[in-house]
Amino acid sequence: MVVANAMVGPRSWVGGLFNRSSNKRNEKFIDYPLCPLQEQRLQRLQERLQVPFEETRPDHQQEALRALWHAAFPNIAFKGLISEQWKEMGWQGPNPSTDFRGCGLISLENLLFFSRTYPASFHRLLFKQGGKRAAWEYPFAVAGINVSFMLIQMLDLSSVKPRCLPGINFIKLLGDDEKAFDELYCIAFEMMDAQWLAMNASYMDFNEVLQVTRTQLERELSLEDINSIQDLPAYNLLYQ
Repeated sequence: MVVANAMVGPRSWVGGLFNRSSNKRNEKFIDYPLCPLQEQRLQRLQERLQVPFEETRPDHQQEALRALWHAAFPNIAFKGLISEQWKEMGWQGPNPSTDFRGCGLISLENLLFFSRTYPASFHRLLFKQGGKRAAWEYPFAVAGINVSFMLIQMLDLSSVKPRCLPGINFIKLLGDDEKAFDELYCIAFEMMDAQWLAMNASYMDFNEVLQVTRTQLERELSLEDINSIQDLPAYNLLYQ
């Protein structure tokens, strides 16, 4: 499914944007060594990727979703886990848990990390502040799930070890910072929004915007002098 078919069905936005794409792999990188710390942190990250979002678990449904709502709208009363008010955050329906099925619990963890670590940036994107905005904007929350999905594929995290240059360099960043994936998510979300504005995009252009964002992020992760998340040129977007 692609965003161009978003009007066909309610689940079109979640996952599947990059199902047909694959990372270009350079065979000479396949057998690169991992230090014990990198190996441990990669394993922990991959374990996170395997955790589905389960509506029946209180820590998923009640605690995490409630925390996300209060982070997004601290001055608006929370009406419940299933409510039309969730659409204000950019979910496709009154029950956000149905959207998380496309990428698992990590997509909720990414949104929570963004809201807590960079609240000003999070709210600027949530409320579409700054720049000339389209009459038909991208839905914030569901776009965030697709950013998570894009990063997982771009970094080749489903493999035992990433075999693409951006993924290999990401492992170095993970050795420097265990929260590197969550930090990269925030940067990628900011990059996507910046591309959206630069391309004067509207709702039906989301797939193209995300593809351009992926290409730009792959370039930045392929630079030789990137030793930490803070070295990425796009990192400064978080402090506009």
